[in-house]
Amino acid sequence: RMDQALLLVRNELPAPGLNLAARSGSCHQCLYQLLAFVPPSNESQKPGTASVVVDTQHPLTLLLNSSVGDRDLCKIQYHFGEFGNYSLVVKTLSTSTQSVSCDLIINEGPINSYLPILFAFLVYMGILAILIAGRLLMKIDPVRNWVYKKLNPRATDRMINSELGSPNTTDSINCDPTLQSWNTGSRQRLRSLDTFRGLSLVIMVFVNYGGGKYWFFKHESWNGLTVADLVFPWFVFIMGTSIALALSSMLRWGSSKWKVLRKILWRSFVLILLGIIVVNPNYCLGPMSWDNLRIPGVLQRLGFTYLVVAALELLFTRADSGTWEGRFPALQDILPYWPQWIFILVLETIWLCLTFLLPVPDCPRGYLGPGGIGDFGKYPNCTGGAAGYIDRLLLGEKHMYQHPSSGVIYQSTMPYDPEGILGTINSIVMAFLGLQAGKITLFYKDQPKQIMSRFIIWGTVMGIISAILTKCSKEEGFIPINKNLWSISYVTTMSCFAFILLLLIYYLVDVKKWWSGAPFLYPGMNSILVYIGHQVFANYFPFKWKMQDSQSHAEHLTQNLTATTLWVVISYILYRRKIFWKI
Repeated sequence: RMDQALLLVRNELPAPGLNLAARSGSCHQCLYQLLAFVPPSNESQKPGTASVVVDTQHPLTLLLNSSVGDRDLCKIQYHFGEFGNYSLVVKTLSTSTQSVSCDLIINEGPINSYLPILFAFLVYMGILAILIAGRLLMKIDPVRNWVYKKLNPRATDRMINSELGSPNTTDSINCDPTLQSWNTGSRQRLRSLDTFRGLSLVIMVFVNYGGGKYWFFKHESWNGLTVADLVFPWFVFIMGTSIALALSSMLRWGSSKWKVLRKILWRSFVLILLGIIVVNPNYCLGPMSWDNLRIPGVLQRLGFTYLVVAALELLFTRADSGTWEGRFPALQDILPYWPQWIFILVLETIWLCLTFLLPVPDCPRGYLGPGGIGDFGKYPNCTGGAAGYIDRLLLGEKHMYQHPSSGVIYQSTMPYDPEGILGTINSIVMAFLGLQAGKITLFYKDQPKQIMSRFIIWGTVMGIISAILTKCSKEEGFIPINKNLWSISYVTTMSCFAFILLLLIYYLVDVKKWWSGAPFLYPGMNSILVYIGHQVFANYFPFKWKMQDSQSHAEHLTQNLTATTLWVVISYILYRRKIFWKI
């Protein structure tokens, strides 16, 4: 099968036989798992054999020991290749010293399962090159005039206007809020924010559809990061940025705080309702029923995070976001909002106290591990420590996510929800850091150098905090980077990346205008529609079809990239028609 290889073990040793066990290189402090018993050679010296299937996604450590006495004979570390055929020959080198050799032989070479990624990259780069060449050709007067003659003039004008301009904005705030310009005379959207949001959303759609079934396009089993772990916090970050700009705009245009608060409450309620009723993975267990309805979720967390951060900002924001006349003008985006910072620090203190001090039955205090076979199997039912315990206590096991990513590598059996209650505190912190990025753009409007320097400073500070918390280690830090837990080190690391990425996009799109933001701009301006749509229609053609070979990364990658591209095309068509779904 995909991501597997065949291993034939040949045992030339006499009785009593061997036990073959394995441990994945991505499984930290895990118990060895028994793969097979290999019988001894018989009286006619015919070796005993056993065939096993081994994982190829990560390096494996193979351990051979005697079935009697548990004497370790040999240990081999090897990264097997997909669809490869291997033999492990165990024989005696010297009868006097009882030394044993274990030789790994490649019978049939593996395939290169990463070639489809290279091919897909070249295809998309080719399409990009064609589009860039076409854009350059359109700058040549004879070519442009010829094209204009062939096309309907009205349609051509409409296309040019839609590409260079932006749809009219409305006074609303939501998860895809309307952004105002940096001067009150123009109402043009800040395209870098839509581009950032769209980039996060496109990656999210791709990994949700399967990511070609590659392990690095799936969520990390526990500690660490993969591509799939980047996108959700980025989406939360840019939501916070948009809140700052949208609230400032609405208040500047005369909306009362009570009116804005009603809109915040309504949109938060709708987001949470959509997450519970429409986008609920527990539908795979059968028709919706309160008995197995998952309560947490992505939209639920977005809705609640939006409610807290938007209400917090509304409480302290000013309609006029001009220069602050305090003693430290360099901190004008921080000091006027010291009550907000106190609130966020109190929230983070609550997270730290609950995480490290809350007693969890049959688990050590401050446990941050995956349970299962991790930590040498000492705490099999402690998945997530306090975070998992709080969810099971308040929500009930049947109302949580039933198939956490830790179940694959660490073989944990306890339900665990990565969008649970305790982790929501740190998603609020993530959105608040995004809010700071929005305040920077407000306080330093028309000063791109100041904005970019502030982004660099914030990104550097967040990176330093992450380095201290993690000790620059995947597993050995004070608080490891963990998406399932939404650990504070995960938040600081993702916000570091977000500040730097937003800086690059802002420089290319809004400062130098070397890039229009396409194609990520279009889904970024219709984010809720694309997110809900890709979930609802995930199993419908043309987003999914029956494959000829379901054990092929190439076919999965083709299907997932096609589905993701279709949503980009759909969002482009809606953009051209000025159709934007706002909650």
